[in-house]
Amino acid sequence: MTIASMQGIVKRYGSKVVLDYIDLEIQKGEIIGLLGPNGAGKTTLIKSLTGMVPIDQGTIVLFDEEKQPFKNKNKEKLGLVTQEITVFPELTAKENLNFFAGVYGIKGELRKKRVEEALEFVGLTEHAKELPTKFSGGMQRRLNIACALTHHPQFLIMDEPTVGIDPQSRNHILEAVRELKRRGTTILYTTHYMEEVEAIASRVVIMDQGQIITEGTVQELIKNIQHEEKIKIEVINAEQVPLEQIKGLAGVKQVTTIGNEIHVISTAGAGHFDRILSIVKEHVGIIGIQADKPNLEDVFLTLTGKKLRDGGES
Repeated sequence: MTIASMQGIVKRYGSKVVLDYIDLEIQKGEIIGLLGPNGAGKTTLIKSLTGMVPIDQGTIVLFDEEKQPFKNKNKEKLGLVTQEITVFPELTAKENLNFFAGVYGIKGELRKKRVEEALEFVGLTEHAKELPTKFSGGMQRRLNIACALTHHPQFLIMDEPTVGIDPQSRNHILEAVRELKRRGTTILYTTHYMEEVEAIASRVVIMDQGQIITEGTVQELIKNIQHEEKIKIEVINAEQVPLEQIKGLAGVKQVTTIGNEIHVISTAGAGHFDRILSIVKEHVGIIGIQADKPNLEDVFLTLTGKKLRDGGES
């Protein structure tokens, strides 16, 4: 069953095209990992999909409803976890959940039950009577998620739900996402942490410059670049290495630096290893060398020429 469908979606802000003929279908029970560098159009896609911003062209279908996809009965099936913390600081955790449950018309004993369930689900039962201002960043994120769950949405959209939190809270949230999937919830999940997508996504969609440039399972996307090699060279001072000279070698696709590590992706079997080492050795000392199998990060770099976490050019 198709939960959501976007066909030929165009969104402009003035003369700038932010969504450029987007086609996307989301099936029941999927976790879609939506990736893209800063400015790729991910947030605008989410706002279009929820009806928060009008589209200029194309068709959106939610829960098989095309003519009025954003009518109330469909909105009640949606849950949105925003990138910003959208809870009331002057209300306790329990009061926040009561408010959001009330927005969806949940009353009486059912509301009490849903609030208790949501608190337990995100591990905040013992903190129900505390103000979110007293919470850690991770606890605030978990409360933010709980507020989107009181009405038991069929389709949950999570926009970077783990920004700036500790590893323990991140693991808690990822396990919660897995449990939601086991319960049949469909999830669209955006993040700047590639390892999160690798851990939870049934399908990955990569955006850049307002377009979807590829989609598939993690394994399918990696298989598509198996004809490439990745070399990691740790050096004393990467700034002294002429990266343009390495980029100029025939078959070299990407050259990036992370600290004092130089990462090179090139065509498999191109015989670049000795030539790259010769260029590096002319300028700096080498501490270590490693040849890696391609991963999702390499797919992203190859397709966008950018790093996911900071959106910087390679």
